[in-house]
Amino acid sequence: MTLLVISPDYASHLLPLAALATAWRDAGDEVVVATGPATDPIVAEFGYRRVDLPLGRGANARVIRSSEQDAAEAASLEGFFAATRRGMVPTLAYQARERLTDLMWQPVERARATLAVIDAVAPDAILVDHLAFSARLALHTAGVAHGDVVLGHPSALPVPGEVYGYPPAWPTALQPDPAELADLRGLCDEVARRFTDQWNTTAETLDPAAGAVDDAFMVHGDTVLFNYPAELAAGDGRMLPAHRFLGSTPREEPAAAEVDAWLARDEPFVYVSLGSFLSVRDDVLARTAEALRRAGLRAAIATGTTPRSALGEVPEGWLVADYLPQVRLLGAAAAAVTHGGNNSVTEAVGQGVPLVVLPFSTDQFAAAAAIERTGTGRALDPNAADVEALAQALREVADPAFAGRAMLRRIAEEQREHPGPRIAYETLAREARGVS
Repeated sequence: MTLLVISPDYASHLLPLAALATAWRDAGDEVVVATGPATDPIVAEFGYRRVDLPLGRGANARVIRSSEQDAAEAASLEGFFAATRRGMVPTLAYQARERLTDLMWQPVERARATLAVIDAVAPDAILVDHLAFSARLALHTAGVAHGDVVLGHPSALPVPGEVYGYPPAWPTALQPDPAELADLRGLCDEVARRFTDQWNTTAETLDPAAGAVDDAFMVHGDTVLFNYPAELAAGDGRMLPAHRFLGSTPREEPAAAEVDAWLARDEPFVYVSLGSFLSVRDDVLARTAEALRRAGLRAAIATGTTPRSALGEVPEGWLVADYLPQVRLLGAAAAAVTHGGNNSVTEAVGQGVPLVVLPFSTDQFAAAAAIERTGTGRALDPNAADVEALAQALREVADPAFAGRAMLRRIAEEQREHPGPRIAYETLAREARGVS
């Protein structure tokens, strides 16, 4: 059996998809990954074969730097980073305007390239990132069955009454002005309309008999897999299509002598990461570091593009590097600080780690609201929370008596018994046999 994984050329997208594919690899099946060249080292680490399929103008292997992108992508990234400093609605509006080129890069060419890869690989099963729109358009138009993996909060796949790019929920600390929200909703509606026109035009080019869709952002595969804990989605009132929740995608990381020696001290610590993109926010990382010092908490901080010097004086006993093995560290952490990205939220919750969420963009606001609603962490405004507010939140979640730990332990135990890769494997195997 051969599994084909289709992913954008970003580590944050490929890592969970590659982890899902371990169920096929461990069963003795071949795994082929269709992506761009930047993430080739990650494909090799998992022992898979890569075929070339760039799906966007940008790429990153671990930490993204605008200086390493082409001119158009670099300008887009710098505009995004600047928007995050102005606040959540300016950030969401900026992202909405960028989507027409960001999500459907060279759609006809990329769709045809996707179908050519499928012809060459002849896979028995396919896992595709939901946000790989050009690839999914090709699969949808050609009627190719696939597992549609939604990374991040489930609102990445909007349901009736919602529009892509407009969060269905906000954490308490972030309550936008109603007039700004009305403008944002109008902008997202316009982007959805124009994006759908682009989808339908591309589909017709690929197949003149292809039927038009009403909202391309709502299109999904026959098999929808949410890389998200069901417990965080419960009670949010959203009516999802037929689906399976994967919880998270546990993965092994290579041993690192320095990290292993640091963990061997067996002292409580807080893990901090703002992801591959938002580590550029050196001001937020600096405030977080000061809050940790004030709270008297030991820390492991992945700085990304932020220089170590921006953190101020680093106490003896802290672990600081531009990139750290997140899964290994979360496995021993007392708490974590995150921007609310899919990998950090699911990997922390899947290991029973409470969170302080500092959301900046996209579905991070809905993820922060879910963490807050379920009592599994705290959510703060990254631009407004001062050092004392951060220190107080850190003291709360790092406390062994933090109330949210009971739910987190239950979630972690459930995921150990039913890991996401096994759920994905069994679901696609059933679909292949025609069993509901």
